[in-house]
Amino acid sequence: MANTGTRTDWKTEDAYWRENYTRRPYFETGRDYEFYSPAYRFGYDATDRYSGKQWNDVEPDLRRDWDRYEHRGQSTWEQIKNAVKDAWDRMVGNR
Repeated sequence: MANTGTRTDWKTEDAYWRENYTRRPYFETGRDYEFYSPAYRFGYDATDRYSGKQWNDVEPDLRRDWDRYEHRGQSTWEQIKNAVKDAWDRMVGNR
């Protein structure tokens, strides 16, 4: 999604990721969408919380926030950060 000033809703983003997550370079065989979904939502929401900021500036905060994110399941930041960044980049128009 190119950043055109209009934010898509989460339902639209969820549908996109559900369709495309297995094509992403960080996808691991055996991990279903439910493993990645919280990361995509987290990255999507983070672009609101950290509007106007660059990924490298907020990544330490996001790492900390992930550890407290109630929907993270058993995943660690290291396992999921590339999916979070992927969602972030899609929302801010970096891909």
